[in-house]
Amino acid sequence: MLAYKIPGRKDLVIENIVLDYNGTIAVDGKVLDEVKGLIGKLKDHVNIYVLTADTYGTVKEECKDMDVEVLTFPKENAGESKREIVKRLGGEKTLCVGNGFNDIPMFEEAVLSIAVIEGEGACGKLFFHADIVSRSITEALEIILDENKMKATLRN
Repeated sequence: MLAYKIPGRKDLVIENIVLDYNGTIAVDGKVLDEVKGLIGKLKDHVNIYVLTADTYGTVKEECKDMDVEVLTFPKENAGESKREIVKRLGGEKTLCVGNGFNDIPMFEEAVLSIAVIEGEGACGKLFFHADIVSRSITEALEIILDENKMKATLRN
């Protein structure tokens, strides 16, 4: 569990982190090297789920050594599939990270959300639904791991 005491706001308790795959932790179907170590640090505290339609067919191989739960869904209606997964996990205790238009529904369901801009870009409309916008997945994961960075960004 991760707990954040944010001045002027409700305390947050995170039990689950949901990560979009393509464009978020992976570029062109390959997980970014620096992501694996940071996910290793996070998995000691929370359950980690990777969500994907697996466009490149690489997710199982790329995530096999990361000790995360990979959840796939049909390519059609991906946004609603992601929303339902977050709802089932409990949106009030789930943090989501993503970069695409189909991440908007899960951002709306989650208690906390981070939009990232990686090598595949990011959907501008997603930013209006994000609590935090980050320049990279590495930066986003480092913010999650550091309560002071979270406070600095979210305090009222």
